[in-house]
Amino acid sequence: MNIDLRFPLGLLFIVFGSLLTLFGLFTDQATYERSLFINVNLWWGLVMLLFGGLMFFFAWKKVQSKKG
Repeated sequence: MNIDLRFPLGLLFIVFGSLLTLFGLFTDQATYERSLFINVNLWWGLVMLLFGGLMFFFAWKKVQSKKG
Protein backbone atom coordinates (compact mmCIF):
# COMPACT_ATOMS: atom_id res chain seq x y z
CA MET A 1 0.00 0.00 0.00
CA ASN A 2 1.63 3.19 -1.22
CA ILE A 3 -0.32 6.17 0.13
CA ASP A 4 1.35 9.57 0.14
CA LEU A 5 0.09 11.50 3.16
CA ARG A 6 1.33 14.80 1.78
CA PHE A 7 -1.78 15.21 -0.40
CA PRO A 8 -4.44 15.17 2.34
CA LEU A 9 -2.23 16.94 4.88
CA GLY A 10 -1.32 19.59 2.35
CA LEU A 11 -4.99 20.18 1.56
CA LEU A 12 -5.83 20.28 5.26
CA PHE A 13 -3.19 22.93 5.95
CA ILE A 14 -4.29 24.91 2.88
CA VAL A 15 -7.93 24.95 4.02
CA PHE A 16 -7.16 25.84 7.65
CA GLY A 17 -4.50 28.35 6.61
CA SER A 18 -6.87 30.12 4.26
CA LEU A 19 -9.58 30.28 6.94
CA LEU A 20 -7.11 31.67 9.48
CA THR A 21 -5.73 34.17 6.98
CA LEU A 22 -9.20 35.43 6.07
CA PHE A 23 -10.08 35.73 9.76
CA GLY A 24 -6.90 37.71 10.32
CA LEU A 25 -7.63 40.02 7.41
CA PHE A 26 -11.19 40.87 8.40
CA THR A 27 -10.97 41.22 12.19
CA ASP A 28 -10.62 44.46 14.07
CA GLN A 29 -7.11 45.48 15.12
CA ALA A 30 -8.31 46.01 18.69
CA THR A 31 -8.52 42.22 18.94
CA TYR A 32 -4.73 42.06 18.81
CA GLU A 33 -4.07 44.46 21.67
CA ARG A 34 -2.85 41.66 23.96
CA SER A 35 -0.33 40.48 21.34
CA LEU A 36 1.24 43.95 20.94
CA PHE A 37 -0.93 44.57 17.86
CA ILE A 38 0.68 41.73 15.91
CA ASN A 39 -1.94 40.03 13.78
CA VAL A 40 -1.01 36.47 14.77
CA ASN A 41 -3.97 34.96 12.91
CA LEU A 42 -2.82 36.49 9.65
CA TRP A 43 0.82 35.50 10.05
CA TRP A 44 0.18 31.92 11.18
CA GLY A 45 -2.46 31.55 8.48
CA LEU A 46 0.15 32.52 5.89
CA VAL A 47 2.65 30.09 7.42
CA MET A 48 0.08 27.30 7.26
CA LEU A 49 -0.74 28.17 3.64
CA LEU A 50 2.92 28.05 2.70
CA PHE A 51 3.49 24.75 4.50
CA GLY A 52 0.39 23.17 2.97
CA GLY A 53 1.34 24.42 -0.47
CA LEU A 54 4.83 22.97 -0.16
CA MET A 55 3.52 19.59 0.98
CA PHE A 56 0.98 19.50 -1.83
CA PHE A 57 3.59 20.57 -4.40
CA PHE A 58 6.09 17.90 -3.36
CA ALA A 59 3.41 15.19 -3.41
CA TRP A 60 2.29 16.32 -6.87
CA LYS A 61 5.92 16.41 -8.05
CA LYS A 62 6.46 12.83 -6.86
CA VAL A 63 3.36 11.64 -8.75
CA GLN A 64 4.52 13.43 -11.89
CA SER A 65 7.98 11.85 -11.67
CA LYS A 66 6.45 8.37 -11.43
CA LYS A 67 4.35 8.98 -14.58
CA GLY A 68 7.24 10.01 -16.80
